[in-house]
Amino acid sequence: MTAPGIKTAPTAFDDSFARCITDGLSRTPKEIACKYFYDAEGSALFDAICALPEYYQTRTEVALLRRHAGEIAALIGAEAEIVEFGAGALRKVRILLDALERPCGYTPIDISGAYLRDVVRRLAADYPKLTLRPMVADFTMPLHVPAMAGAARRGGFFPGSTIGNFRPDAAMALLRRMRDMLDGGGLLIGVDLVKDPALLHAAYNDAAGVTAAFNKNLLARANRELDADFDLDAFAHYAPYNPTAQRIEMYLVSLKRQSVQLSGRTVEFATGEAVHTEDSHKYSIESFREIAARAGFLPRAVWTDESRLFSIHWLESR
Repeated sequence: MTAPGIKTAPTAFDDSFARCITDGLSRTPKEIACKYFYDAEGSALFDAICALPEYYQTRTEVALLRRHAGEIAALIGAEAEIVEFGAGALRKVRILLDALERPCGYTPIDISGAYLRDVVRRLAADYPKLTLRPMVADFTMPLHVPAMAGAARRGGFFPGSTIGNFRPDAAMALLRRMRDMLDGGGLLIGVDLVKDPALLHAAYNDAAGVTAAFNKNLLARANRELDADFDLDAFAHYAPYNPTAQRIEMYLVSLKRQSVQLSGRTVEFATGEAVHTEDSHKYSIESFREIAARAGFLPRAVWTDESRLFSIHWLESR
């Protein structure tokens, strides 16, 4: 990073998009990991999703953070370092930073380097005295993040219910790695709740088609970066709710029999063949507290809205 006042942490992040997409599309059924949504274009589309009327998650979580910022700050404590996993636009963390007592510093971790550089520059201008240590890295993989000098403790921040993108075993493994990294501190995490399937369907199938564009950006990214020739109009966005598994499942469905060139390979698609791109698991408050405890956290405070659409949990790393 070149912005004044920003320290760049070293990272061994390797962009494996080409390997992932070629391997994923050679499987049966086909799949692409959802972390590759978030190049600069995908991150911008996700920002647009967060502003949609159907997408209740962001506005509900922001309202909860604002309403309970004082309680949250008291639990995290003074002079803490905040580590945000999958930092994105850095909007929610501003609520936290404004409430904290003398925060020692902030370490945002994100997979999209260009996007992270841009949002960190803006944050640095608004918080000139705050030590910033951005990391371009895949937080889903084992990652060493040294504690910031002078920090009394470390508070993790994982908003947006991103934990829902992981199937239960993977979510457990990720929470365990976070617990180890946050030893002596804790994790503030947003968790989407089980609710009326009609509300969930609308949130992932918006009328404006922004989520569809976000999903198809995986193919557009392959065209831009890997010299692929996906016809975006030949694929449909499909995001049903699976009530048994309590998750949204997102796919790209081929609308015809077609061949696509990708990194020197030919990938065949049958009519109606689906590429799995994302899961979004929903929890009850009790079921998430159970999984957090099994990962080694001590579940403490939890906040939810009146309609119980969304929840925020403070988990102590014990």
